[in-house]
Amino acid sequence: MPFTSFPFYLRPRTPFIYDRTIVEIIILCIVATCTFIIILPGIRGKFRFFWLLRVLTSLVIGAVILAVNFTRDWEVGSVITTTAYKSFSNVMVNVSIGVWVGLKGVNITLSGIPVQQINETIDYNEIFHWQTERHFDKDYEEGRERGLPNPILYVAEKFTSVNPCQVLQQYRIATYYTSAIMWFAFCTWVVSSILFSMLLIQYGIYMMFATTLCIIMSVATFASNRNGTCSINFGTHILQLKYGASYWMSCGAGVLCFILSLVLIILHVRKPSLTKRLFNDIDRSEDFSQTSDTEEGLEEKRTIMLKQLA
Repeated sequence: MPFTSFPFYLRPRTPFIYDRTIVEIIILCIVATCTFIIILPGIRGKFRFFWLLRVLTSLVIGAVILAVNFTRDWEVGSVITTTAYKSFSNVMVNVSIGVWVGLKGVNITLSGIPVQQINETIDYNEIFHWQTERHFDKDYEEGRERGLPNPILYVAEKFTSVNPCQVLQQYRIATYYTSAIMWFAFCTWVVSSILFSMLLIQYGIYMMFATTLCIIMSVATFASNRNGTCSINFGTHILQLKYGASYWMSCGAGVLCFILSLVLIILHVRKPSLTKRLFNDIDRSEDFSQTSDTEEGLEEKRTIMLKQLA
């Protein structure tokens, strides 16, 4: 009986780029948004719609800061090429190779065009973590033992610790400090939200400026520590990486925080009374006038009843 080996997965691998934590964050944000919209009619005052806008804007900024720590599209790249599929084989396949860089590791995808080729389903998504150099090298060795396709192993080899390009060291340093600063930005965002709720507006604005500074430092750290990346060539095609959605969302959150902080500090300096009214959930003047009218009406009815009894 001839020896039979299975160097590839017996079941097709379905790419799933996003972490389950991101789905949980999105669900929590949707639930919180629906809750604030439902309770909006019960809030009195002229500025309740501004209150809703303030809450939703803060929620969006916080969700972005929290979610980008788990996303895997800080940098993305893909190429369509014809390459060898298996080791020690001349069989060529037409595939799309993708690289998705996150703060915890890199995802490498391989999809056939079409998916069904050479009597196999070419649809892979492999993640290689880089908490430590040994962790990445271990994932790479396990991938070789499982018999991953040549294109995936070729790309993963560029990130190993023994590669002369030192890509792994660059990305580990960049993503480590990017994640740490982004978590600090999340803490400053929480503190600023608490200060705004306590009507300590000036200190809340200061903490929002701190959030802006942390986000800008985070994206700058990611951009500056990954220079000199080795090229990934597949024949005449080059797989080039570019900044992905998470990077640009972080930049957008930082710009939004800066604009809001600048507008609020100018408004607080020029019209502090208006700023306090904007951040007060209930219009006190309106409630006071309504209360006064009610008390006057009760006093008038009490006087009429006393006259009738007399």
